[in-house]
Amino acid sequence: MKRYTYQTQGTCSQGIIFELDEHQCLHNVQFIGGCAGNTVGISQLVEGMSAQEVIKRLQGIPCGYKSTSCPDQLAKAISSVVNQ
Repeated sequence: MKRYTYQTQGTCSQGIIFELDEHQCLHNVQFIGGCAGNTVGISQLVEGMSAQEVIKRLQGIPCGYKSTSCPDQLAKAISSVVNQ
């Protein structure tokens, strides 16, 4: 399993740590900062899900007036490593 760290932009959270297994499934997602209830909830919901499915479901979600959100930043973080 490979571990990745991503610095978020435009959200309350400052970063995301996550792991991808050999099948590109997501594990051990941790948000640094942000709204604990939401970020822990997101982490639990995506556990074991394929990277492509997480990207498809979370990409483009805004947060209030912001054009991005913690879920959108997770999609960006995953995209940054699976689309290399």
